[in-house]
Amino acid sequence: MQLNRRTAITGALGGALAAGPFAGFANASALSRTGALAGAAVGTLVPVPDLRDGVVRLELPAGFAYRSFHESSAQAPTILPDGTRLPARHDGMGAFPGPDGSVLLVRNHEVNNPQPAFGPTKPYDKRGGAGTTTIQVTGQGEVLDAYTSLSGTMMNCSGGQMPWGAWVTCEETVNGPDVGPDFTGVSNVPLQKRHGYIFEVPAGGLSDARPIRKAGRFAHEAVAFDPVEDVLYLTEDNFAFPSGFYRYVPRDNPARRRNIDHNGQLQMLAVKGSPQAHLEAHQDTTTVRDVEWVDIDEPDFEFDYTPGEPAPTSNDTAINYVGDQGRAKGAAHFSRCEGQVFHDGVVYFTATQGGGPAMTGPDNVNGYGRGWGQVWAYDTREQTLRCVFQSESREVLDFPDNVTTSPRGTLVLCEDHDQGNYLRGLTTDGDLFSIARNTIGSGNDEFAGSTFSPDGKTLFVNIQASRGLTFAIWGDWASIGV
Repeated sequence: MQLNRRTAITGALGGALAAGPFAGFANASALSRTGALAGAAVGTLVPVPDLRDGVVRLELPAGFAYRSFHESSAQAPTILPDGTRLPARHDGMGAFPGPDGSVLLVRNHEVNNPQPAFGPTKPYDKRGGAGTTTIQVTGQGEVLDAYTSLSGTMMNCSGGQMPWGAWVTCEETVNGPDVGPDFTGVSNVPLQKRHGYIFEVPAGGLSDARPIRKAGRFAHEAVAFDPVEDVLYLTEDNFAFPSGFYRYVPRDNPARRRNIDHNGQLQMLAVKGSPQAHLEAHQDTTTVRDVEWVDIDEPDFEFDYTPGEPAPTSNDTAINYVGDQGRAKGAAHFSRCEGQVFHDGVVYFTATQGGGPAMTGPDNVNGYGRGWGQVWAYDTREQTLRCVFQSESREVLDFPDNVTTSPRGTLVLCEDHDQGNYLRGLTTDGDLFSIARNTIGSGNDEFAGSTFSPDGKTLFVNIQASRGLTFAIWGDWASIGV
């Protein structure tokens, strides 16, 4: 059934701030829209054939077009020009200017469990099956070149685009030979290196496969860089347990040195006057919180182990090792912090299952959080935090994950749940609407890696599945408020 999911949530965007970067969200009308978009059929989607082969894989606004590429299939594998057998599970992605007006995409592959590294490059861990591929494409999704740019990592989920021309990719795991099996139950004994780090991948080049260990070993999700404060913000998706919101303060200016140093300080967000605040719970979206940052004393760790023997430490203990240090100093609880993006002095990030009743303990089956999703905004200048959007039901917004922003400031949210997934737009005026619907099979494979081309004309996005796929989508973005 086609849902018109343009919606206004009673109270979700209510209240008003006098000024500042959150004012547009706060001043949105609660039950009606009277602006330029009010008369448009925003959220109405129609089936559109893929220009690659004519198959309908997406529903889009009328007048939009797309082309898919790099389908990963065990039956008909894609072989890249450098000999790489294209891995599956396409996830986070960044877009950079390429030669002659082309676009360079650096794309994550969230592959888990010990297995041979892909591609011809020297891997970080010969038994890590994840990493990144780099693709040179036109604005209409025609592939010009592609190659492995990082290999030997694990569960590369999302990341972040750096202004000096690099993608920071994040491992959403703490697997290693010193840690017991994760949720899959598969032994980590075959692994040769510890995992749970961030890595820098230059656009158009190869990564040195060197983890930035001082930025922490935890279930990393995404990174955003503030070019004024010269600070990296990091999200954590710790599925069964409370997650944290972090920042990494490099010793040297990354923009000036054109890479991230390995000698910074990792810190975790805490709400002033409210130690261990339960921000995974339902929020008053008019509340602005002053925050402080607590130091993580041991961001990297290794447990004693004997090579070839079962690990001495459980995965549950290891995946909480860094976050527990912050919470002991008062750091806040979030629900599954996932995608984030920096825009005009604000870091926006999603809390995928936030917004319901407060949690009282871990939930290994359903995940930590009882809501349908939140969007948070951290003002980097004022050091204040506010929940700017909160979903009241899955028909409104269902588990927001990756996020990017358009040149006009609209947030593009990728859904990741199990009853049909959408790309959703959230304007600075508070309009929430549909951009695309996945119609492949059941439509339950998640959208991931949304990113605009440098000229703002093309939205690139992935479908993450065992049979991954990347799309280039274009049309009159301004006409739908994107």
